[in-house]
Amino acid sequence: MADLRSYLDAATRANTQRSYASAIRHFEVEWGGHLPATADSTARYLADHADRLSINTLRQRLAALANWHVEQGFADPTRAPLVRKVLKGIKALHPAMEKQAVPLQLTELGAVADWLDGAAILAEQNGDAVRSMQHRRDRALMLLGFWQGFRSDELTRLRIEHFDLRPGEGLTGFLPRSKTDRDNNGRTFKVPALSRWCPIDAVQTWIAASQRTEGPLFVGINRWGKLGDTPLDVDSIVPILRRVFAQAGLSQAHEYSGHSLRRGFANWANANGWDIKSLMAYVGWRKVDTAMRYVDANLPFLLTSTATPSTQPAVIAALPAATTPAPIPNAELTVQFALRSYTQSSRRRSKARQLIEAACLARHRAQRVDAEGYRFHISIPDDAELEESIAVIFDDMYRIADNNACYLEATIRERKGDRRWE
Repeated sequence: MADLRSYLDAATRANTQRSYASAIRHFEVEWGGHLPATADSTARYLADHADRLSINTLRQRLAALANWHVEQGFADPTRAPLVRKVLKGIKALHPAMEKQAVPLQLTELGAVADWLDGAAILAEQNGDAVRSMQHRRDRALMLLGFWQGFRSDELTRLRIEHFDLRPGEGLTGFLPRSKTDRDNNGRTFKVPALSRWCPIDAVQTWIAASQRTEGPLFVGINRWGKLGDTPLDVDSIVPILRRVFAQAGLSQAHEYSGHSLRRGFANWANANGWDIKSLMAYVGWRKVDTAMRYVDANLPFLLTSTATPSTQPAVIAALPAATTPAPIPNAELTVQFALRSYTQSSRRRSKARQLIEAACLARHRAQRVDAEGYRFHISIPDDAELEESIAVIFDDMYRIADNNACYLEATIRERKGDRRWE
């Protein structure tokens, strides 16, 4: 039976399991709903959160409720016409533009790669082996993530023993699974060697510095230089990238995300004449509309070309400057939250607090108000997307708390006004 349970658990991904558990807890504990749910209670739940949660978050909550009812053998209330009609009405009354990651341009990639290389050399000269290893790891993570268009979760799944690395030629690797690989078939990928900002050299240098021949490619490094046995947490990728970008002097480093590498590569490939079929095959996209979401609309594909990556990166020509829009006033807000561990572990609670600060609040110019780090002032453009931006903050905070086995209570309120969000 133990083996059967492990296979059943493996059929649903860990992230999905945590997300579903969090959604069920939100419905039953925080909202006060009863399970099994009725179509009427499910519709009221949607209506109560229509102005605070994005349509995608509401769909995720419905998926969690549907999964719970199916697994427990109850009728699925989310399929009722009433629920579907309410969801359609919410989408009509609360439209939201899809937020896209800021693409990392090739010149920015090169600037950060050169800074990391110089910083690693300087750290070695100063006898700081720990800092040197961190810079080598971060450089490999960024360059490989860009030139293969990897997501954050895909970078955490790479393993050294799955690589056939040939300096000066290229790298062949195997990705065991990814977000869209529902059957867990995995895929083989290839990355060419480049004359500048080469991912092959960066990965080889990092593996040599780590002195490992197997295990996760990207792992944590503690203050004494000891490497972790498990992959970097997926929630740590964005803070690492933003920290590196800020150290290298990129303006607005807090606006970049894990998808910035993927979008940056897609735009570079498009500008260098790749057709959509070549890009999809290289990155691993299965649908055309998915690939098109990553490419700027003002750079249409050149469908006559089937080029592969150049051995020397080409710099994208600067686009004409857009007309400067009128400034939008900012909403000055206070975020206050509390974390309580499922267990007695304070380490997970501390980690969750740090990730919330780095991944959720820093991009909004957060200023810590209290010494413990549970109260912050943030600033968000007070436009039509304010509610959506706040919903994204809440969603990210709850996800990080749940991933670190913590309960979260959070409130956002205006510093000089009556608006309040919970």
